[in-house]
Amino acid sequence: MKKALFILVSVGTLVFAASAGLAHHGWSWTTGGNIDLTGIIKSAKLGNPHGVVTVDVEGVTWTVEVGQPWRNERAGLEDADFAIGNEMRFVGQPAADLSKKLMKAERIYIGEKEYKLYPDRD
Repeated sequence: MKKALFILVSVGTLVFAASAGLAHHGWSWTTGGNIDLTGIIKSAKLGNPHGVVTVDVEGVTWTVEVGQPWRNERAGLEDADFAIGNEMRFVGQPAADLSKKLMKAERIYIGEKEYKLYPDRD
């Protein structure tokens, strides 16, 4: 009986953890279309499960999800690129609810240099 309960709880925990991870890391919360934002970095929290950058875009604060550390590195970005006060351009998909001012970046531009976080996406 105890063994069956242990197995049931273990499987339930794994299913819950997997579904939460898929829900968080998917793209279903976005519009499916890209927008283009240019702004000044106000704050950056880099790390797993993904980095989050707060950007001032013409007086409006946007939150931009950037890549996981390995994805940023693969694209050629360094943590120092996300320093407060730096200007960046982000191309990516906004949240379906535009009032949230939230975007998942696909590409980042610093000056004319392009960094492709998701090279397989447009």
